[in-house]
Amino acid sequence: MTILSVSDIRLEYGTDIILQKINFSINEGDRLGIVGVNGAGKSTLLRIIAGVTEPTGGNVYIAKGKTVGMLEQNAMLESDKTLVEEMESAFPECVRLEKRLAALQSEIETRASGKHDGAYEKMISDFTAMTEKFREIGGYEYKSRVRSMLTHFGFPPSEQDKHIETLSGGERTRLALVRLLLVEPDILILDEPTNHLDTETLYWLEDHLRAYPKTLMIVSHDRYFLDRTATKILDIENTKAELYTGNYSAFAVKKAEARKVLQKKFDLQQKEIARIEGIIQMQKHFGQEHNYITIASKRKQIEHMEKVDAPENAPGSIRLAFAEAAESGNDVLEVDALRKSFGSREILRGLSFMIKKRDHVIVMGPNGCGKSTLIKILGGFENADGGVIEYGTGVIAGYYDQEQKTLNEDHTVLEELCSAHEKLTFTQIRTALAGFLFFAEDMDKRVSVLSGGEKARLMLCKMILSKVNLLILDEPTTHLDIASREALEDALLSFGGTIIAVSHDRYFMKKLATRIFDLSGGSLFDYHGTFDEYLEFREKRAAEAAVVIEEKTVSQGKQSYMESKKLTAEIRKAQKRMERAEKEITELDEERAALEEEMNTDAATNYVRLSEIASRIEEIEARTDELFLEMEEAESFLAENKMS
Repeated sequence: MTILSVSDIRLEYGTDIILQKINFSINEGDRLGIVGVNGAGKSTLLRIIAGVTEPTGGNVYIAKGKTVGMLEQNAMLESDKTLVEEMESAFPECVRLEKRLAALQSEIETRASGKHDGAYEKMISDFTAMTEKFREIGGYEYKSRVRSMLTHFGFPPSEQDKHIETLSGGERTRLALVRLLLVEPDILILDEPTNHLDTETLYWLEDHLRAYPKTLMIVSHDRYFLDRTATKILDIENTKAELYTGNYSAFAVKKAEARKVLQKKFDLQQKEIARIEGIIQMQKHFGQEHNYITIASKRKQIEHMEKVDAPENAPGSIRLAFAEAAESGNDVLEVDALRKSFGSREILRGLSFMIKKRDHVIVMGPNGCGKSTLIKILGGFENADGGVIEYGTGVIAGYYDQEQKTLNEDHTVLEELCSAHEKLTFTQIRTALAGFLFFAEDMDKRVSVLSGGEKARLMLCKMILSKVNLLILDEPTTHLDIASREALEDALLSFGGTIIAVSHDRYFMKKLATRIFDLSGGSLFDYHGTFDEYLEFREKRAAEAAVVIEEKTVSQGKQSYMESKKLTAEIRKAQKRMERAEKEITELDEERAALEEEMNTDAATNYVRLSEIASRIEEIEARTDELFLEMEEAESFLAENKMS
């Protein structure tokens, strides 16, 4: 059933066209990821769908009776309540009935020893009916749901009675997400929901959204997140939009293939037009009457062609290549017994490590564990309370600050780069800025008016012009769109020096890491290997720990344990069945698209081949139906055995 339909949406500001000819629809239960470069109009489209922004033209249809809830990017929850009080207000009917039941129970107890007349009997009847309704709407679970959700998002029980107004901006942004997830609207719209979340919370949110029983629309630059949560992708490019089935990785392949196919069709048609025009020119040369008839016929042939448009130019992306200093010594950085506290809270406790040349170190851990503090100390922007930091021979470091405090807000873009690189000519600086999508009209903008993404590009531009052999990066992909993230990753992979980076971007970590510093346990765990290898190591270690716990408790409830283990295995099997079915459906969709393309081109007049294609398409449709049935059965089983 179609839950949302967007028809010919258009948005213009003066002569600027932001969106045009936006047409798509999604069904109930779809999980739609929306992608595009910064400034493409993704957030604007969400605001139009949510009714916050009025389009210049077009319509948005939402199925009758369906609710829409939207979390805007970096939206902060404003409230004078405590965390628990505000989250519980997401269940107004539960709160109302709970108060009414308490008052009614008190009244019943007061009159229990008196006369049991008709009014008293009605009270008993009302209390019974109200209790049943309270149970049906989840009244006995909503408080535990609230506390569990807060805990998952980094607010432990000890902090849940704090007042919201005392929290940081990032914490209030997380709370806004928590509240919306508790409300569970029919269409849940999330704009960059992964901002301000650490890796563990991201995994939990992904699992929660994968099990979300309603419809999702998500704008995100987190490719890993989109791969795990999206079943469809809406790509906004050059003011228009195209809908693809599958997750982000499937979309990226399909888009590249579609562009190649369109380019090939265009080139072939242009070649045919050139051939026909060559015949026309030749006929003109002879100038006889029958030649003019041929000329007219050939012109009509061109006129009647269904013209194929050339693929539009892709939006500009940044060009990155780090200027490198001479090689450093093999020992790049040695840290011994590093300590740092803020007030009575100790953030870093006696950290010691050695970093070697060409290490790609990723620092990870939950929010508040000291990742950024460590990076700031190593970059010279924060003082340690104790310990020793020694850089090796020939080490020249460059620092990227996620808070963007290294930028002078009063400078223009051009002044900011000139002040950092006084030896470069204006031509060199302008060329470098153009490589980061700062053109003539942008260079005179004040840094203070730039968006987060523009500031990130400016900082990267400053850094690549500095000849360094050690990069110290604090969340370098924050504020960057997917194309810019990929350009940065490629540049870092080509960089011949050493890298130390804090990141929550798992695609980034997966491509870059050769070594992991995990601060999750309050101390540093140093793992030599890739991000995927580290995840496998952690899972193995967690499984071994679970076995030890199971062995200790098996005698207390062996039967219960075996049943739980069996159920867990069945849940895993159901999840794997769903994943396999999703993968096969995507492959079948791609095969069908290729066959339909062949029907319209190479096999258009080959009736034997057309018959073979038709038979194969029937097989694909039948197999797809079987796979959807398997997915429905698996989803039903998982819903019945939903684990918290």
